[in-house]
Amino acid sequence: MPHRPTKRGHLRKPQPGFSRLARSMALLISARMVKEKNNNSTVQSKATQNSTGSKKEKHDTTKRTTKKSHSSSEDEDFEGVVQADFAFFDPKPDDFHGVKIQLQSYLDNKEWDLSSFVDLILQQTTVGTVIKIEEDEDNGVYGFISALNMQRYKDCKCMMEVKEFLLKVCQYKDIKDKLRSYFGEQAVDVGLLISQRVVNLPPQLLPPLYDGLFDEISWATEDEPTEELRRSFGFKYYLIISKMYKHKNGDQQKKHSSSIEEAIIYLKPEDEIFHNLSAWSFYFPLHTHQDTTNELKDYRSMGLVMVVEATRVSDFRQQLHLLIDES
Repeated sequence: MPHRPTKRGHLRKPQPGFSRLARSMALLISARMVKEKNNNSTVQSKATQNSTGSKKEKHDTTKRTTKKSHSSSEDEDFEGVVQADFAFFDPKPDDFHGVKIQLQSYLDNKEWDLSSFVDLILQQTTVGTVIKIEEDEDNGVYGFISALNMQRYKDCKCMMEVKEFLLKVCQYKDIKDKLRSYFGEQAVDVGLLISQRVVNLPPQLLPPLYDGLFDEISWATEDEPTEELRRSFGFKYYLIISKMYKHKNGDQQKKHSSSIEEAIIYLKPEDEIFHNLSAWSFYFPLHTHQDTTNELKDYRSMGLVMVVEATRVSDFRQQLHLLIDES
């Protein structure tokens, strides 16, 4: 099914304050768009519409490369243009391996029915998007996003394992009680929002990616063929499982807000917005090995679970546009 055009509006809200980290990460990801070893990158983004109605984001990256040889007289600078046409597509079975790879550590190091979880994501074609390079022979998946209703899939083994995992890693009784409610009597109102992507995906894709998801959810409440299906997309809450880095002396960092180092490093720029807008959240230590740089030697890899009320989605969309625009 072709995606309906994403509705985009002008942002008029005053620009909120974001941490230095979120801005620097957005810039860093932009600079590493095609090959991390290349420097002096300039990214330009423009949205186009293809013939099927699905939105395509076209990124032209101009690289300045220095060609070096043994003779200094042969050194020369030249301009090269590398194009990557990223397109948004409905999920399909061929995307299985690409999506599964990006979810390998979704529940830390837990062994669970990940394959069935991927199947649920790919079978739900009216709400969900995969990101690929236009006309790529390898058909590689560079990212995806979806939202699964906790009630609709409550009897699936993989969803039961997600619930068990969250209840196990949560150490806070009051939040555990809320989780049990979200998995029980309130499950019909809860959407598990899943968004994964390669680390160097251009951040300019994020606003239309999330706009598309929330627009599709809205359309599904009107366009799905049965009342039960329409009701399953009437989310009141979004449950998000993500990752972050927390400073080993995080409490001291908070007390000294002028410190150069951030108390929290978000792996995804949008997670900072979700976290600020969340009704509640909690952290838990991760056991999966994470490759870190010297800059992260004082940080601990943590899981981050958040619940964001659907009434805050419009704020999220506006703030995400502002965050990416300023980078």
